[in-house]
Amino acid sequence: MSKRDYYEILGISKNATADEIKKAYRRAALKHHPDRVAPEKKKEAEEKFKEISEAYEVLSDSNKKATYDQFGHDGLKGAFGKGGFSWQDFTHYGDFEDIFSGLGDLFRGFGINGDLFGTGRGRSRRAGPRRGRDLEYELEIEFAEAALGTEKSVEISRYDTCATCKGSGAKPGTKDTVCSACDGKGQINRVSGFFSISQTCNECGGAGRVIKTPCQKCNGRGQVRVARKINVKIPAGVDNGIRLRVAHEGDAGIKGGPRGDLYVVIYVKEHHLFKRHNNDIYCDAKISFTQAVFGSEIDVPTVDGKVKMKIPQGTQSGKIFRLRGKGVPDLLSGSGKGDQLVRVTVDVPQRLTEEQRKLLKEFAHTLGEKEPPKSKGFMDKVKKAFK
Repeated sequence: MSKRDYYEILGISKNATADEIKKAYRRAALKHHPDRVAPEKKKEAEEKFKEISEAYEVLSDSNKKATYDQFGHDGLKGAFGKGGFSWQDFTHYGDFEDIFSGLGDLFRGFGINGDLFGTGRGRSRRAGPRRGRDLEYELEIEFAEAALGTEKSVEISRYDTCATCKGSGAKPGTKDTVCSACDGKGQINRVSGFFSISQTCNECGGAGRVIKTPCQKCNGRGQVRVARKINVKIPAGVDNGIRLRVAHEGDAGIKGGPRGDLYVVIYVKEHHLFKRHNNDIYCDAKISFTQAVFGSEIDVPTVDGKVKMKIPQGTQSGKIFRLRGKGVPDLLSGSGKGDQLVRVTVDVPQRLTEEQRKLLKEFAHTLGEKEPPKSKGFMDKVKKAFK
């Protein structure tokens, strides 16, 4: 069964802003809230609620959104677990606490135990391990490198786990303590009308624990910023705007959480000879008048070296020849290559000797051509055009 388009699910266009995406999700989530439908429709509402949450999780993330816009659902196969999107993948509970409050039974039905908002039935999700941030790096490469593939070493600035405190944030030999403001829950509960609203504890920042004696190396953060060189494999066939995911090369996770990913955005330099359209490469080649008349064989540049191309006799200026398989590999399928299209233009000599002019006139006479008329002035041509 094919999956529905995420934009269609939220009822927005592809040009929707981040704020419009958020508002569309809130409207849809409230409309399909499982607590707001009849009991016999609750199961259907739960599935719909999960579907719109998956759409928001993708479209609210700039990297996931760019991947989806370019490759569709196939591009997100590695973004979630083997079974696809689950509630463990949703990272916006804190942004919509008024919507998600009280839905513990729903999440337990999908395999999530505990209380998402620290109401006392479980620990706050903020207190446990958290995944590190994804990073983005812009990389400019040559035309041939994009067509043939290459490997680049890039230097990024990222957060690594502090080697002194092993990521705890506390000075070696000391420990953190339970936050007295929230009793270790990481959340402060407030009742507002129909909803029970939870807010992140200001004292501990949602961690549930506070550090009395911070590590001097990382100032209690548990991480230090470092410069790292990363080798990035550029597959053959990349084009402008392609985002390459380098797994686990982003910021370090919190409290043992997994490291984020690095996304490398590719920009391809313009080439002085070649132009690209989809997987085909275009270029121009000049031939002489005699080569066009009698035929010839010329050298044509390609991204992987020169090749011989046959010019049949009587070739007209502007004729396009196709060199099969000399284009760019298909990045999506991983097989097959485009072609190189070569447009030839006849290079007409601009200066002739008297002998050459005489021979050409004789040649023209054999073809039945009359003596070329003398060139008229510009105004004469204008008058003739408007008669």
